[in-house]
Amino acid sequence: MSTQQALALPLPAASNSVVINARCSLRIEADQRVIVVAGLPVHHYRGEDAVAEAYAMVFLVESGFAQQTDVARAFGRSVRTVRRYQGRYAQGGMAALGREEGWRRGRRRISGKRLRSIEMLKSQGMSNRAIAHRLGVSERAIRKQAGPSKPAESPQLALAGITTAAAGKLPASARSTSDEADRGTPSVDGDPIAASADDDEPVPMSLDCDASDRTFDRQLAYLGLLDDAAPLFRQGSSVPGVGVLLALPCLLESGLLRISRKLYGEIGPAFYGLRTTLLTLLLMALLRIKRPEHLKERDPATFGRLLGLDRAPEVKTLRRRLTRLAAHHCAEQLGAELARLRVDQRGHLMGFLYVDGHVRAYHGQRAISSKAYVARRHLAMPASTDYWINDSSGDPLLVITGEVNAALTKAFPRLLREVRDVVGERRVTIVFDRGGWSPKLFGTMIKDGFDVLTYRKGRCRRINERRFIQCRAEFDGRWVDYLLHDQPVRFLKGKLSLRQVTRLCDDGHQTQVITSRWDLRDIEIAYRMFERWRQENFFKYMREEFLLDALIDYQIEPEDPTRTIPNPERRALDKEIHAARGDLAKLEREYGAAAADNAEQRRPTMRGFKVAHGRLGKQLRTARARVTQLFEQRRDVPKRVEVRDLNERALVKLATERKHLTDIIKMVAYQVESDLLALLRPHYARAGQEGRTLLHELFAAAGDIRVCDGELHITLAPLSSPHRTQAAQALCGILDQTATIYPGSRLRIRFAARPPPRIGLAFPGSPAERGTAAAVPAP
Repeated sequence: MSTQQALALPLPAASNSVVINARCSLRIEADQRVIVVAGLPVHHYRGEDAVAEAYAMVFLVESGFAQQTDVARAFGRSVRTVRRYQGRYAQGGMAALGREEGWRRGRRRISGKRLRSIEMLKSQGMSNRAIAHRLGVSERAIRKQAGPSKPAESPQLALAGITTAAAGKLPASARSTSDEADRGTPSVDGDPIAASADDDEPVPMSLDCDASDRTFDRQLAYLGLLDDAAPLFRQGSSVPGVGVLLALPCLLESGLLRISRKLYGEIGPAFYGLRTTLLTLLLMALLRIKRPEHLKERDPATFGRLLGLDRAPEVKTLRRRLTRLAAHHCAEQLGAELARLRVDQRGHLMGFLYVDGHVRAYHGQRAISSKAYVARRHLAMPASTDYWINDSSGDPLLVITGEVNAALTKAFPRLLREVRDVVGERRVTIVFDRGGWSPKLFGTMIKDGFDVLTYRKGRCRRINERRFIQCRAEFDGRWVDYLLHDQPVRFLKGKLSLRQVTRLCDDGHQTQVITSRWDLRDIEIAYRMFERWRQENFFKYMREEFLLDALIDYQIEPEDPTRTIPNPERRALDKEIHAARGDLAKLEREYGAAAADNAEQRRPTMRGFKVAHGRLGKQLRTARARVTQLFEQRRDVPKRVEVRDLNERALVKLATERKHLTDIIKMVAYQVESDLLALLRPHYARAGQEGRTLLHELFAAAGDIRVCDGELHITLAPLSSPHRTQAAQALCGILDQTATIYPGSRLRIRFAARPPPRIGLAFPGSPAERGTAAAVPAP
């Protein structure tokens, strides 16, 4: 019998759905568009119909189905455009939505308010191109209004009240020498992303004469003529927290400001622009202001003096800036660029990279679908996982926000791709714990150019204690002693050959370490593996000092409905099987004990024994049937299911972009502390034990601010003890040689620390004063 021929029907066009929020989506079929709310189509239009699309946006917002931000993101428009459509529809209905795009005929391209700004900028000697770039219009429009450019007599005309350096003095990078700073010729060799930030960053103007009153600059920002406020400093003594400015040289070297400017552009026009926002967040992290809400406990005027402003941004302002930055979705690219720059600066520390996942527990009221095992609480609970990559010194290099709470073995392919993009073609050793144990994965990693170093998982043969050898060596300035045994091992039926180094502990426990590095000594293999605890210490430090697990916002995102998770029905059956087998084992023990105690004189046959213990035998048969039934029932249940099959409600997860961005800022703050600690180590004997504590005291230290001759002089007050003050003086001397330029200005920062007060051997005051006091007779 011949089979039926398939009809030659045209294939339907590929469909695509854009998720607006938890209950709304935009379905695209070729040139057709359908708005679906709670599974029901509510609006249909063609993709070419701009009026119908504008009405769809207004309909979703006005009906309360979605927020402006969700609609703007789904349709690829700005929030301002959605609000504009709402206003037009409220005034003129559908006809108002069909207004032609572009400028109305006869309307001036430049408003009257900006004409005065053009005249002012022309008086400063700026070219038409520079003015057009600042105002966001074309050079032709400026030429029509102000005429052709004329060569200025001087490079820059100084305005009254602007606190800047000389016009001919260009800023230098944080790494330039003092001679380069005096000549004003910064180095721009190398990668353009790593070029000097101050060479490209425009210095904003200021019309204010008083640094404590920035009324004119705020008015410029209100009119849309200012992208970021210029830092203006005023003289002051005993300014709290001025010691945190010691972090600026290392902060500029990290490249956060210049890379962010290339990725995000500007978030203005605003008084608190991109540079001020990032600088505020970094100084907050170093001063241990762990949440934006904690700014309420700080004096905004005092904190603003560190930024060169009259007031620091408040909580709602800072949150709006974070939301605007998160709307660009550039946090992942920002972290990758910072990691590449870190690799170029500290390539000698990239031979060993430590990888581990950090679980952030969620205690809110949202019904999120992701769960993870929280080791600190010894239970599974709603949580999300971030994966951190640290270098051999324990400093963070890269943070990757996990999209799913998969095991480390399943997350490794993506992590390794990120690592390869960051470190390039160099061969590195990936160090991780038993959560990533998979010999099949090891083979793939070795083929991709990575080496493996991890603990062995599972049972293995115990080694005789007489075969261990005492090993001693010095690493990172300290001596280590291990009892070690080295041997080759094979996995995957002999296809994968690796090296096993076993350590014998004092209590007799044997720890097996597996690696693909055959060129290193066994003691170095053990040392690098056990140094993985640096990463655990890093997580603890970040939780306590930077509040790493804090919830940054309450926004949610639609969850991927096709993501698979372990089937909870199968997990419940596993629990029932475990309990049923336990009951069966208990009955079998009782039945066996009864058979052992059977009196053969009374019941010599098995039939008599079964009759005598018929009740127990019936319970045993019922328990066995129950176990068999549960096994048959579990056989038909899949191990993993899609999350949409478990919940009829809309699946959501916590928003990750803003959390990822703040984690990067906290990571940069930790890197700055590490760089300062490396500079401080030769001048402080207990830097390994108290180095970061000393830096905390330095950041919170008060000091004097003085501006003169185009330089910003920062003089710190003495610290709690003379030896700490001497270490601070040495650090200030090192940082002063970097010729750092304050971001957004041309002020070179000069660091200094006042010497400690002279104190006698036993009592305050100099010996001469004590001698004079002793010579005066008592009345």
